[in-house]
Amino acid sequence: MTKIIMHGCNGRMGRVIADLVKADPEAEIVAGIDIAESEAAFPVFTDINACDVAADVIIDFSSAKAVDALLDFAVAKNLPVVLCTTGLSTEQLDRVRETSVKVAILKSANMSLGINAIIKLLKDATNVFVPAGYDVEIVEQHHHTKLDAPSGTALALADAINEAAGGQFEYVYDRSQVRQVRGSKELGISAVRAGNIPGTHEIFFAGPDELIEIKHLAYSRSIFGNGAINAAKFLAGKKPGMYDMSDVIAAMTEE
Repeated sequence: MTKIIMHGCNGRMGRVIADLVKADPEAEIVAGIDIAESEAAFPVFTDINACDVAADVIIDFSSAKAVDALLDFAVAKNLPVVLCTTGLSTEQLDRVRETSVKVAILKSANMSLGINAIIKLLKDATNVFVPAGYDVEIVEQHHHTKLDAPSGTALALADAINEAAGGQFEYVYDRSQVRQVRGSKELGISAVRAGNIPGTHEIFFAGPDELIEIKHLAYSRSIFGNGAINAAKFLAGKKPGMYDMSDVIAAMTEE
């Protein structure tokens, strides 16, 4: 049984994870931390330092401003952290890496098992299609209230491709101001924002008379919650260091 502290328990993802854990015989949320009090099946602390409940791991879906105190708490309690909060500053990211010397930290741009499996596939596909001169494009679609564009996931997919390609690509987000033939070292990233479109990411490898498409659709936040829970089970008891979802997937495939 993996005992979890849910940091940001009153947020949308915190509530999703709490519901998912109720049906999981291998996990239990033993405490929650949030800026507001709430009724829950576990004690909720508004001050992280007041939390005195024994646990194996912390799942964090909170806000960037709460991460510094979280890292201090994790070190003080010697607890691993599944760090899902985005929008961290450069200084905070440096601090995350420094903290990972003392406790295990798992950080990923996207907690979906599907997206992270696709990242692994993309690296293999890149090694086949890019040397053969295929063009690479990414198109992502989200609901009209999403603020950032392109999505962090789209950038993570692009980074996986570019890393496998030896860093040869230049990311191109807008071709409207340039009238010229597409460059062979361009990696196009396009964003659509409309209605309540579910999170959708499409990756195209396009060559002469051939198109390979890899597509992922996120129909609900549950996919991120399940990924975070699997990550928590994986991270509990791990030695200090930086981990990501590729480590979780590797462990699952070895079972």
